[in-house]
Amino acid sequence: MSHTTFSQKFTEAYEALQKIPPNHLNIMGCVDESQVNGPGSRAVVWVQGCFQECQGCFNPESWSFDINQLISVDTLAEKILSNPNNEGVTFSGGEPFWQARSLAKLAGKLRENGLNVMSFTGFTLEKLRSKTAPLGAKELLEQLDILIDGPYMESLAIHSPDSPVASRNQRVNIFNPAFQDKITWGSDQMEIHILKDGTRICTGYRGQMGLDE
Repeated sequence: MSHTTFSQKFTEAYEALQKIPPNHLNIMGCVDESQVNGPGSRAVVWVQGCFQECQGCFNPESWSFDINQLISVDTLAEKILSNPNNEGVTFSGGEPFWQARSLAKLAGKLRENGLNVMSFTGFTLEKLRSKTAPLGAKELLEQLDILIDGPYMESLAIHSPDSPVASRNQRVNIFNPAFQDKITWGSDQMEIHILKDGTRICTGYRGQMGLDE
């Protein structure tokens, strides 16, 4: 039985990323007015594609780099800004930094309109600041108010109202001092969003809640 090597997976992912048109994103989905993905009421954008494949991942359907939903940066910015209850946006996934250039452009447009920006990443901050970081990592970091870095590790999982991270290895990096006292969400929280077409999106820390699809 053959197994796909990491180099093969990387090549396939790179080829898939090249199929995303300039100034577009390949996303798994997005919601408005989330209360469990950062401070305040915020939009959440889940990008498509991740190599980490963490045991216990909340969104394994986001691992594939195949094209899922293509959306332009301008269209997504307009959608997020059209809801006045969105105070900020959180990038999740998937791995946001594989699409860092387009997310940096999206973040810039949202910040110009008064929204704050936060991102999760399976990379460490040190890796994102290194010469081997994904393209556009520096530009995206410059647009962030908050970054939660590090892969989810099920053996180090935390499910507590007092912890904003899901596993002990992860770190909350606050780049904007205005958010120093606004890290108030907890890793034991969960939401269920029912969309107009009846689709259900669960977000938060479902594993702890014992819910099945």
